Amino acid sequence: MPTLILVRHGRSTANTEGVLAGWTPGVALDEHGAAQAAALPGRLDGLPLAAAVTSPLQRCRETLRPLLAACPGLPLHTEERIGECRYGDWTGRKLRELADEPLWNTVQHHPSAAEFPGPEGESVRAMQARAVDAVRDWNARIEAEHGDGAVYLMCTHGDIVKSLVADALGLHLDLFQRISVEPCSVTAIRYTPLRPFLLRLGDTGEFRALAPGANGAGGGTAGRAGDAAVGGATGAP
Repeated sequence: MPTLILVRHGRSTANTEGVLAGWTPGVALDEHGAAQAAALPGRLDGLPLAAAVTSPLQRCRETLRPLLAACPGLPLHTEERIGECRYGDWTGRKLRELADEPLWNTVQHHPSAAEFPGPEGESVRAMQARAVDAVRDWNARIEAEHGDGAVYLMCTHGDIVKSLVADALGLHLDLFQRISVEPCSVTAIRYTPLRPFLLRLGDTGEFRALAPGANGAGGGTAGRAGDAAVGGATGAP
């Protein structure tokens, strides 16, 4: 079965503002995110990509733009099931404010029970289920069209990547907050008929975000030690 290259979108304006963007339209890459996207073709050089699949949201499309320009024959497909989690009434709010909500602790420690408020909100379980279904469907399609050794790419969002990694590792969803992926990081999963293999996790090619006090290292963006960054870490400044 194919190898899946998961790319989280580059750093967005919402990431730098500490806002949970969700499906808010018009959220673009910031200047650093655009530079990350520009470097992506070089980082993936030599990979025989059969196709690229993207979340419909602007920040993912912008992340793939330089790669598509460098690989003009690369087919691009849009897949709504790998779009961002639908955070409902939390959408557009500051993460520091959300950390005071009673639901925050559930999202951190028992995410399989978390459902975001409001008519547009979804559960974390539903988010993972649709993303896993999308990967299974695309694996079958890519294998049928390009063979079982094919490599393809999906550009998506932090919580989607984390939930897919948890599925690949056989981790309960309640453990997925222990996984961190930075903007424009690359995660690779090789699928086989019996089990997946995690080949890369959150690879950015640089290590500044590991320094004490750097954004995305050692705790969540809400500033509470031990909390995960809901929506994904912001990476090094």
